[in-house]
Amino acid sequence: MSRIVMKFGGTSVADLDRIRNVANRVKKEVDAGNQVSVFVSAMAGTTDRLVGYVEGISPMHDAREYDTVVSAGEQITAGLLAIALQDIGVPARSWLGWQIPMRTNKVHSAARIEDIGTEELISRMEDGTVCVIAGFQGISEDNRITTLGRGGSDTSAVALAAAVNADRCDIYTDVEGVYTTDPRIVPKARKLNKITYEEMLEMASLGAKVLQTRSVAMAMSHGVRVQVLSSFTNKPGTMVVDEEEIVENQVVSGITYAKNEAQVTIVGVKNKPGIASDVFTLLADNNINVDMIIQNETEDGRKTDLTFTVPENDVEKSQEALKAASDIEFNNVITDENVVKISVVGVGMRSHAGVAATMFKTLADKGINIQVISTSEIKISVLIDAEYTELAVRALHTAYGLDVE
Repeated sequence: MSRIVMKFGGTSVADLDRIRNVANRVKKEVDAGNQVSVFVSAMAGTTDRLVGYVEGISPMHDAREYDTVVSAGEQITAGLLAIALQDIGVPARSWLGWQIPMRTNKVHSAARIEDIGTEELISRMEDGTVCVIAGFQGISEDNRITTLGRGGSDTSAVALAAAVNADRCDIYTDVEGVYTTDPRIVPKARKLNKITYEEMLEMASLGAKVLQTRSVAMAMSHGVRVQVLSSFTNKPGTMVVDEEEIVENQVVSGITYAKNEAQVTIVGVKNKPGIASDVFTLLADNNINVDMIIQNETEDGRKTDLTFTVPENDVEKSQEALKAASDIEFNNVITDENVVKISVVGVGMRSHAGVAATMFKTLADKGINIQVISTSEIKISVLIDAEYTELAVRALHTAYGLDVE
C-alpha cells in the first residue's frame, strides 16, 4: 500500500467527460489498495473568466475579494470530481483550503503556505476515502481566503505530499512527461524517464512549462518524489527525484527557451564604484527581477554600458524607474524585446569540460550571434535574436546528442 497525492490541471478537468476520466484514474489507484488525496485545478478557462469578472467590476479591486472570486473555480471542480467518484462506487469527499486548513501568509494572490492540518485527511485516507481538495487556495491568519498565484495547485499538492509523508506526488498534465526540449520544435526530442530536482528547477525557471518553479523547489526541499504524466494516455511519465536515484547523469539533459525576456541597456553610465549597486537596488525597489547582466567599459574607462534582461512586461517600468532616478546619470536607455534566452541544462556539467565551447561553436556555425551569457553550476544561458529560436534549439539538441536515435 502506498500513499499518493494526485494533481490534475485545468485541461485534465476541462469538461464533464474529462472529470469522469480523472475519476476512473483515481479509482485505479484506490483499487490497487493505495491511500489517495487528489488536488484539482479549475476547469480550463474558468480562472481567466473569473479574473475578467473582477477586472470588469473594478480595475483597482480589493485583493482579498479578488481571491474570494478566483478561488471559486477549484471549488466547483472538487465538488464535481467527488460526485463522479461516488457515482462509480469510490468513497470521496471534497475539501476547500480553509477546511483542511491550509494556512498561508496574508499576501493575497501570491500567498505562501505556512502550515497544513493533516490529521483529518490522514484519518480519512486510512479509512479508504478519497480526499478531493481544491488546489491553489488557503486561508490566512485573519480567516480570509488566499490564493497561491498561477500554478499554485502544483505547489499545494507537493506541500500536502510532504505533510502526509506521501510516497509520491503525481502531477497530471496534457503532456506525457518532461522532454529534452519542446517536441513542437524538435520532433526528435525524447521523454526523460528521470530528472533531478536541480535540473527540473533550472528548466522550469528557464522556460519549460511542465512544472511550476515553486512546486519543484518545495519538492526538492522536502524530498518529495514527483511524477509528471499525461491524463490522456497510459504511458509512464517522468520522475523528478534526488540525484542519487539516477545511476548515470547525462552531461546535458535538456534545452530550454524563454521568449518573455527583454534586454535593457543603460548607455554612458559613470564608471565609478557602486554604480551597479545603485542601478540594481533601484530596480529591486521597484520589484523588477533582473536576470542576465553584462558590463562594458568605454575606451577611456570613464563611462560604462550596463546591459541586463528583465521580464518583457517590466520593460516600461524599468525605463520609468531609471529616468526618475536623479542620482544615476546616463546618456540613454535602449531596450530590445525581440530576444530569446536559450539554455542548456544538466547536472553532468559539474564533471565534464567543454559544454560551453560546444554551445558557442554550434551557434557560431549557424551564424547566430550571442548578446549576453550567464552560467550556473548546471546550466549555461545565452541571449540571441528571437528569429533564431528554432534554429538554435534544434542545432543544440543535435550537438549534445539528445536526438532520438
